[in-house]
Amino acid sequence: MAIYITQGRYTPDAIKGMMANPENREKAVADLMEKAGAKLLDLYFTFGEYDFLSISEAPSEEVMASALIAGAASGGISHLRTMVAMTSKDAKKAFKSAGALSKSFKPPGLGDDEMA
Repeated sequence: MAIYITQGRYTPDAIKGMMANPENREKAVADLMEKAGAKLLDLYFTFGEYDFLSISEAPSEEVMASALIAGAASGGISHLRTMVAMTSKDAKKAFKSAGALSKSFKPPGLGDDEMA
């Protein structure tokens, strides 16, 4: 399964609501992910441009997107930014494959490319 790292912000109304009624957002996010067919691995509250960072696992982009869309539709979060992450082991495989591919790939402008 793919790993997804998501950053986002809480809306001002969500922050006011959490101050008035503090709750464990990790459970709420984990439940949403589970219902979508994904799994929340970790949730962090962060300082700076984004208010939170979550690390999740999902079998497909569609599953992850459905969870993110549902979260955004709640109106309590905004500015979602999601990246796919890969393990060092998988990255090593990608670099190995890229090394083999790069031997036959020519950059643009060097000629011999009839299919520009």
